[in-house]
Amino acid sequence: MPKLLPIVEHAIKGPVWDCRLCGQCVLHSTGMTCPMTCPKTLRNGPCGGVRENGHCEVVPEMRCVWVKAEDRSRNLPLLPRSWREHIHDLRPPVNNQLEGDASWTNLLTGRDRRTPAGWQGVTLESTGDSDPEMSLVEYEGPLETPFHSPRR
Repeated sequence: MPKLLPIVEHAIKGPVWDCRLCGQCVLHSTGMTCPMTCPKTLRNGPCGGVRENGHCEVVPEMRCVWVKAEDRSRNLPLLPRSWREHIHDLRPPVNNQLEGDASWTNLLTGRDRRTPAGWQGVTLESTGDSDPEMSLVEYEGPLETPFHSPRR
């Protein structure tokens, strides 16, 4: 069953949300938009290269994933209110070791929430800053962390 679950998950989420099977699904906090579809795989907001028309600097014919996520988090009709507010949460760095795993299993076991030692996430609310224009910065830690070390 463990090898079948990622196949089933991807068969469901792939066609609907363009799932990249990262093993750490955050669709609920990004307006049901997969941030792994960003050419830069940014999980905490847009880069500085979003064009005036809302398109990506890397793939100009593609709408920026984060412009789409922000729009969906505000306007998707069936998205629960609590999920709408998660768009401003700071998501942990991607654990590339989980790629290809079922995020459903990782969610239940807590593997998707483990972060490098010393990394501490915050939300805009917890910083006391209510400025909606404030952008979150993608985490750039040392290359030798449990998540960035070479695969063995």
